[in-house]
Amino acid sequence: MKLPLLIARRYFFSGKKRSFINLIALVSMLGVCIGTMALVVVLSVFNGLEDFNRQLFRTFDADFRIVPRAGKFFSPASGVLRQLQALPGVAGVRQVYEQTALLQYNGRRAVATVKAYDGGFRASEKMKQSVISGDFLLENGPQNLMVLGVGVGQALGVSPADPLTPVEVWFPRAEANLSLPVEAAFNQAGIQPGGLFALEQSYDDQYVFVPLRFAEQVFEGGERRTSLEISVRPDADAAALRKKLQGVLGGGFYVQNPDEQHASLYRAIQIEKLLVFVTLTLIMGIASFNIFFSLTMLTIEKRRDVATLLALGAERRLIRRIFLAEGSLVALSGAAVGLVMGVGLCVLQQRFGLLKMGLSNALVDAYPVRMQFSDLLAVLAVIIGITLAASWLPASRAARGTA
Repeated sequence: MKLPLLIARRYFFSGKKRSFINLIALVSMLGVCIGTMALVVVLSVFNGLEDFNRQLFRTFDADFRIVPRAGKFFSPASGVLRQLQALPGVAGVRQVYEQTALLQYNGRRAVATVKAYDGGFRASEKMKQSVISGDFLLENGPQNLMVLGVGVGQALGVSPADPLTPVEVWFPRAEANLSLPVEAAFNQAGIQPGGLFALEQSYDDQYVFVPLRFAEQVFEGGERRTSLEISVRPDADAAALRKKLQGVLGGGFYVQNPDEQHASLYRAIQIEKLLVFVTLTLIMGIASFNIFFSLTMLTIEKRRDVATLLALGAERRLIRRIFLAEGSLVALSGAAVGLVMGVGLCVLQQRFGLLKMGLSNALVDAYPVRMQFSDLLAVLAVIIGITLAASWLPASRAARGTA
């Protein structure tokens, strides 16, 4: 064992009676322990929430979504659609029109996002499993059907079991103005509610699904679309297929993967994660003042030891390294315990769901967590940086003999 670490270890595990310096060192270890544990747990929760959202959105999101780089609408050429469908690895191409409209049912009104699919739409098994009433069916022969999020359905009081009362969809006419009567200023069309789905609150309170032919009638969209959704075969190379899709479409379109379809949400999660990381790091930095004070008092207490070492020919660099090692022992001991406790809590949360969300309609009962090795490395880097910053001044003063 190197001499600085050996002497620091003897100071750290001294068998003498406990002093005020030992108490401060213990408080320092406790502060680092709690801060480390909190960082591990909180960062793992953010990782879990990100994975949960990714899994949640995969139910309705396409493997790739094609949107225009400029503007909201575009008119896909039939030749381009055929080229996309003919690409190896493409399981299906869906045309989508999305617009906000006013819905009315039995005198009750709500604003919702109407998402329309073309006749080739087929609900996946995950979509069908999200239905709590009726069926996830948009067309029944010539009849148009609407599938509503449960939040929208509750706001309107919709009952899919009622075959006589349609949901009215209202949307302003292209040439409408305030001088016209309400009936003349809005396109109105009725559609039979076919089912209610419950996926996640942001979807449930916002979305309803209808056939594209119905949307063309209400929104006067004609051949315009807001996006194309591409389904990929399970055995296809998604990265290679994305390049082929971009090659067919040219530079006027984005080809978005599932993460890019919700880039703002994932960016917000990462920003919140960073802010929490910085906040807890600052708290640990404040707690590290205890390390500074304990080392300062230790250098005063060990002045005779330092003088003896210098008289024996020890270099001042050796003295500095002794007290730096002492500060590292205090901080890293607390960090090791904090890491073990943080990882242990995350494992217990994954297996037993100790901390519940407390929401009656949540898809998961407990907070999801996922530990990430890079997060653990970042926590260790922060602890090392804080330890060096808190220990350097007392160690330098001890080396100069000015403690």
